[in-house]
Amino acid sequence: MAIKENAIIKENIEISPGIFSMKIKCEGAKEASCGQFVSLYLHDKTKILPRPISICEIDKEKTELRLVYRVAGKGTKEISGYAEGEEIEILGPLGEGYYREDGFIGFDKEKTKTVLLVGGGIGIPPMVGTAAALKEVDYSLNIISVMGYRDADTFLTEELKRYGELYIATDDGSIGTKGNVIDAIKENNVTADLIYSCGPKVMLNALNSFAKEKDIPLYVSMEERMACGVGACLACVCGDKKRVCKDGPVFMAEEVL
Repeated sequence: MAIKENAIIKENIEISPGIFSMKIKCEGAKEASCGQFVSLYLHDKTKILPRPISICEIDKEKTELRLVYRVAGKGTKEISGYAEGEEIEILGPLGEGYYREDGFIGFDKEKTKTVLLVGGGIGIPPMVGTAAALKEVDYSLNIISVMGYRDADTFLTEELKRYGELYIATDDGSIGTKGNVIDAIKENNVTADLIYSCGPKVMLNALNSFAKEKDIPLYVSMEERMACGVGACLACVCGDKKRVCKDGPVFMAEEVL
């Protein structure tokens, strides 16, 4: 259930050029699950619309959420300047993530032995919390992460390594495979029983082709511009009239690609 509240900022630090990690203490953390997001309201009230940020990690015991975001405009630039101890108004958790009321979407405990997590750019953060939640469901589960970055300025790699193998693709080849995530998957002969992913549409479309070729179920988290964040304004509709903020952001690939 989404809660509108004033959260307390516990940390807001730059972890890679232009990439910030914010930890907030909030009651909404008790209800959050991997793949969901929260909307952050700016102190500058001339900027009316909140900024949707995906949830990276969840600590229910401390009632804290970790949000990892890229400074991409005036709104996120302002957020990056908020200090520890400040309050920030939030609405969340929002959306339908990888984990639903009856468990992980598409996950069969008897048949699913290896899960492939694929992230690109700012689609990488939600993969950390997803990996952690998968391990809580089945510690013996084999988790393989393939992440795409622009260059050697990577982030969240140590967190992902906690849960299994990590392969990296970079546009310039400075680390890992030169190219995209599909190049890294093929170079390392990666296969799986289920794929969860988040990133730009071009990456998701390429991954969809790969998944169809290998007959692997694929679930994608869509990145779309949002306004209300609760399904009322229809600004983020994709696929067959699916609202990313309310019906997603996680969908079966065939629904939206």
